[in-house]
Parts: sequence; structure tokens; C-alpha cells
Amino acid sequence: MEKPSYLKNSEDIRLFNELRKKVNQRLEQIPENRDVYIQIKAVILPLVYFALYFFALFNADKPWIYIGSFVLMGISLVLIYLNLIHEAAHNNIYKSKRLNSMVLHIFDFVGANSYIWKKRHIASHHAYPNVDGWDTDIEQSGLLLIIPWVKAKGIQKYQHRFFFMVYPLYLFNWMFIRDFRDFFDKERVILKTQGAIPFIEKIKMVIYKLFYFFYQIIVPILFFKVSIGLALGAWGLQIIAASIFALFVLLPLHPLPDNAFPKLDTKNGLPFSWLRHQFEVTNDLKENNWLVRNILGNFNFHVAHHLFPNYSYMYYNEITEEIEEFAKEHGLEYKRFPIFTALGKHVDLLRQNANNAYYILEE
Repeated sequence: MEKPSYLKNSEDIRLFNELRKKVNQRLEQIPENRDVYIQIKAVILPLVYFALYFFALFNADKPWIYIGSFVLMGISLVLIYLNLIHEAAHNNIYKSKRLNSMVLHIFDFVGANSYIWKKRHIASHHAYPNVDGWDTDIEQSGLLLIIPWVKAKGIQKYQHRFFFMVYPLYLFNWMFIRDFRDFFDKERVILKTQGAIPFIEKIKMVIYKLFYFFYQIIVPILFFKVSIGLALGAWGLQIIAASIFALFVLLPLHPLPDNAFPKLDTKNGLPFSWLRHQFEVTNDLKENNWLVRNILGNFNFHVAHHLFPNYSYMYYNEITEEIEEFAKEHGLEYKRFPIFTALGKHVDLLRQNANNAYYILEE
């Protein structure tokens, strides 16, 4: 399958090289290695997750403590993703690829699959963000639609009324459906664009999944006398809490009515150069405080991440200052919204495009 090609524009290439030079010069003025803070989190955050797990087990006779601990595990799961997994996939935590790979494998122990997620994120989402048929983050699966040129059918026409019931199931879909389909369904974007998946990775995926459900549900029931209802209920609430928290952070960044969903021409060509494409399909959030910078992995500065993915989020504040100034100077489409405004815009998109669609449950 022929991959999409960005519009060739020598002026935009020159502009990006100029922007990259400004960013590099700005970051060279920062004396300390800020990535050490992420390296500290690489130890602390997994310890928090599993400490909550063992705290729940040893308080299994106190249902509300058990449930509360599992809900907090869901929150810490998302923090692990935002701060560690995402950066490890880009080799931004350590200089050693092996150490980054070790951090990435934490994903396998919390219900996802590190191998297929890295494929999705690097080779699909970053390569062709918001491009239908190539970005796995908007891969269509049947329930919620937003791609403008796809006609909604059946229940999709009412997506703006029931989405709030679907989004809490986001990670259930990821664990039980999406990972398996990406490994075995030949019609999925990953298999069509990245080729066959090694058999050993399929075996590892199944083993990790079984181990995850064993320690999350079976161990509490067999060894700590937790009732089946409590074990399943606490785990389910963990995943619902994680789903809502994850989408609260991720939804405002790409699927808004202000962002483009570029359509390929008959030769698989895109209408924008690579530089302009990143500005057209991505936006930032206005929130910039200690919580966002240190807890949420600076996901508010998402344009910086798409333009300079090889820098960790510890440098996005300075990078974004250069991007915003450069965009104003050269007429580039830089967008930034308050988080609740952005979330409202996403709901507006669902409402406006009830007859045109995009499957947000995918990512």
C-alpha cells in the first residue's frame, strides 16, 4: 500500500529549519538535564500503582478502602502513560534505548500492549495525524463518528446524546477488543501499513493479558477472600476512572471542529506540507501550571510534541514560546484553548457532525 505523501513546499521546509534552529538555540541555554525528573518518576509512579494494589489486598476486608485503592490505581495508570509510556516510546527518558524499552514494558503489566501501541503511536499517529485510514487514533470501528465525509448511520446520528455513556468504556475497548484486532484483523490500519506482526509478539501479548487479569481479579478472589462481585466491581471502577481521566486530557488535542481532517487525493497526496499539517490538526491548551507541567506530562503543549517529538515534555514550555512567536510572525495556524472550552468544542463536533463521523473510541 502506497503511503500518503505531504505536499512538497520548499518555503515550508525553510521555515521549519529556521524554527528548529531557534528552538535548538533556546534549549542550549538551559544548563540542567531536566530529563532526570522523568527518570525519578520512572521509579516512583510504578511503585505508587503497585503500592495501591497491595494496600487494597491487605485491606480486602474493608470494601470501600479496597474500591478506593483500585480507583486511585486507575488515576495512577493514566499518569504512568502520560509521564512515562509516551516518553519512553520516543526514547526521551534515557539516552539508552534499552532502558527506554524497559520503561515502555510497564504498559504490558497494566493491561495494554507496549509493542502494538508504539507501532500505532510512532508509525501511524505521528506519521499521519488526523488522516483517515492512516492514523490509528481515528480508525473507524462502528459506534462514534466524526470524519466529515463519512455519512453517519443508525445510532451514530445520536452520538452527541450518548457519547458520555461510551467514553467511560474507552479502556475496556482497548484491553478486550482493540489490541486483539490490531494483532489479528488484517483490515486494521496497523496490519495494512506496518506488515505482519512477529508470532512471538502475539504470544507475549496473550501471556501479558492473562497475567494482568490474574493479578487484578483472580489473586484477590483466591488468596485474599475478596468476593467475585467486589473484585470485578473495583477493577471495573478502576478502568472507568482511568478512561474518563485519560480522555479528559487527550480529547482536547486533535478531534475538534477547529482542527483539519485532511483528505487524501487520488494519488494519496495530502493538501498540506508536513509543517502546516501539524498546525492544522493539532492544538494546545492554555493551562500552564505546576499540575500540568509536573503531573500531566505537559500534554497542554501538544503542538511542540508533534513538531519536536525527540525532546521530552520537560522542555515544551520553552519550545512552545518559540513556536507561538514564530507562528505569529509567519502566519501559521497555531491554536490554543482553555481545556473546558476545548472539551466543549469536542462535544460541538459530535453534535455538528452527527451525520459526518470519526471514531474517537479508538484512541
